[in-house]
Amino acid sequence: MASQLFIGLMSGTSLDGVDVALVTFNHLQHPQLLKTHFVAYSPTLRAQILALQHPTDNELETTALIGNTLARLYATAVNELLSAAKIDAKSVTAIGCHGQTIRHRPELGFTMQIGNAALLSELTGITVISDFRSRDIAAGGQGAPLVPAFHQDVFAHKKHNRAIINIGGIANITYLSSSGAIFGFDSGPGNMLLDAWIKQHLGLDYDADGQWSSTGRIIEPLLDAMLSEPYFSAPPPKSTGRDLFNDAWLNHWLTTQQYAPNDVARTLVALSALSIANAINQYCREIDEIYLCGGGAKNKLLASDLQSLMGQVRLESTDKLGMGVDWVEAIAFAWLAKKCLSQESANLPEVTGAKGLRILGAIYQA
Repeated sequence: MASQLFIGLMSGTSLDGVDVALVTFNHLQHPQLLKTHFVAYSPTLRAQILALQHPTDNELETTALIGNTLARLYATAVNELLSAAKIDAKSVTAIGCHGQTIRHRPELGFTMQIGNAALLSELTGITVISDFRSRDIAAGGQGAPLVPAFHQDVFAHKKHNRAIINIGGIANITYLSSSGAIFGFDSGPGNMLLDAWIKQHLGLDYDADGQWSSTGRIIEPLLDAMLSEPYFSAPPPKSTGRDLFNDAWLNHWLTTQQYAPNDVARTLVALSALSIANAINQYCREIDEIYLCGGGAKNKLLASDLQSLMGQVRLESTDKLGMGVDWVEAIAFAWLAKKCLSQESANLPEVTGAKGLRILGAIYQA
């Protein structure tokens, strides 16, 4: 390829906005981050996307129109990034665009991420690779998580057994054995439930540093009840999202008794930490190092809870490995775009449960 510049776009289940990463690849084909940008979702767009998580009136047309809106926002984010970096769009080989997940039902054989990749290519003049999950699901896999293959490429160590924990709306775990063995799965909710709860009660998008949650106490009976959710005890491969962990799921556990809102918030932090720790203890028996990334890595209360549960195993952020916590997933989708254009497989059957290795992504040529 004439150019080794790629752009990764990531908009996750937290629905805060779109992360954009401009990436190049060195002679070892490892990504090097050149420039980043973030564009927030407007409250209106966020509400529209949330509404699509469930059947709505005229949802086919609504989904298509919001997909177009997202494509325009993605294009704005890309163009602003390139302008700041003083790089012409013609120098970029491709954009890897995750899109916005509005349904994830691998048990029914489908997943849906919207964002109109064809329109994004038209608006930027750059080849776009999207729809990374569908091929793995077609091969019998979960289609998620996709990032463990990337984690293996950039974070694996020959002497240390590592766990990489991405805490976005959903938390996912990648276990990287020093022997080269790898597996990964979604452990359950990360920030998603807490974000919805603080929005409902304080009108905020998230609980910065866990400040509000810190004023509450853990409601042990509520925590135990929520941990009885069958997903937590189901064996990997598994993946999840808003189709399960949503407002209705939380309200189900809150119908029998009134709790102080900050106590519920504190309990939701404990739920995220404990579900992650339980999964690590069950499936990552020999572990030397844990690295956090994603927005939840910045929640000091969540990190503190998790550190207490993990005992002597020290938690650090992926910043320590040279990759900022906010940009790991966006960089991963630049990496996935490169894999697609190089005709290299990028799924891990041992993670997703697919029948074999597959090339991921649909290409919209500029």
